[in-house]
Amino acid sequence: MSTQVAAYRTQYDAFAANGGGAAPAWLRDVRRGAIARFEQLGFPTPKNEDWHFTNAAPIAEQAFRPLYGATAGAVTADQLAPYRFAESWPTVVFVNGRYRADLSTLVGSGGVRVLDLARAWREMPALLETHLTRIAPYDAQAFTALNTAFAQEGAAVVFAMDHSAEQPVHLLFVSDDGAADGVAHVRNLIVAERGASGSVVESYVGLGSARHLTNAVTELSVGDGATLRHVKVQRENARAFHVHTVQAVQGRDSHFQSFSFASGAALSRTNIATLLGGAGGGATLNGLYMVDGEQHVDHQTRIEHLAPNCFSREVYKGILAGASHGVFNGKVYVHHEAQKTDGKQTNANLLLSERARVDTKPQLEIFADDVKCTHGATVGRLDEMALFYLRTRGIAGALAQRLLTHAFAADVLDTIEVAEVRDGLEALSRARFAGG
Repeated sequence: MSTQVAAYRTQYDAFAANGGGAAPAWLRDVRRGAIARFEQLGFPTPKNEDWHFTNAAPIAEQAFRPLYGATAGAVTADQLAPYRFAESWPTVVFVNGRYRADLSTLVGSGGVRVLDLARAWREMPALLETHLTRIAPYDAQAFTALNTAFAQEGAAVVFAMDHSAEQPVHLLFVSDDGAADGVAHVRNLIVAERGASGSVVESYVGLGSARHLTNAVTELSVGDGATLRHVKVQRENARAFHVHTVQAVQGRDSHFQSFSFASGAALSRTNIATLLGGAGGGATLNGLYMVDGEQHVDHQTRIEHLAPNCFSREVYKGILAGASHGVFNGKVYVHHEAQKTDGKQTNANLLLSERARVDTKPQLEIFADDVKCTHGATVGRLDEMALFYLRTRGIAGALAQRLLTHAFAADVLDTIEVAEVRDGLEALSRARFAGG
């Protein structure tokens, strides 16, 4: 066992003896199993197939201090204003991994319940026991196992049966300099009951420049006939490390729509997976990553077709400048029972400098014989003919490059159904690479 892994075991023992002891008995049992599994797995290395292109050593080489006992920070509402998409949305705010009631607006009725986990333990323990830590497996995922061992802070969102929520719910996780050398093990649960429809935006932002680690897990249950839209926005500071697992399970005739936007952190990895467990369901997984300097961004996706007559659509795009490195590894897995599957997967990458690079690996693994599945990937630079066309019409070279870069990003951003989020991320893309 490495020194760093042993240090997390020491942290866990202190956590279990103090703050962790207040959890229900079933969760304490799960936590013990999770820390034991983390000790067995250790941190992943490039020898692990799914980590071949991402080196976790910068995270593994130091034991970040736990933030569960730290102060919730002195962040004000004015500081959060640039990161809110709409003031009227139900919002749960966490600063340095700790819930901030004074900055949050919770909802406890009207077809939508939005609670922090501490309150959810008291008010809906049966729902948490049914779903929390049950959807995202940790047996083969070290970071998920570590998160499960320390799971305490986070949010619970429930869209009631047959209810269509008009406003999205915003989960806003903020890190300032008080998070220096710390780790926040965030755990979220989102449930759309049978026939429900709702949207959740999950944002991770940085207000300071301190090095820290976010190790988050979000579990989603999409009931029969339900539609759940989930947007993840990662905008942490340039010294941060970020690992996030988003795991969904879907019922019959359900639709899960996911969008991942990543532009921050020195090293970030987002794992997004869904299990289509009922006939007639669908999954749409899209995303955009925009990095420069020496940033490293990794997206791993898995769509598992377990039932017949389901569809999946996936489009991920990357814009990479400087000496940045992008990774995309997407798998569509079709079980023998999943006849009549219709799946499409695409990854496109735009390199804006000679030193930028990307490793892309779209995959299909099919065990059914009556399916329609395609996949593909492209890596290239700006179209010289398009640049020439714009310049012949009086548009300067630099502006022409910005326009084409923005058009490349806007194509996938247009798939976001929540207008406020779509407009906000389009503004971010213009500011990042398209000259504001």
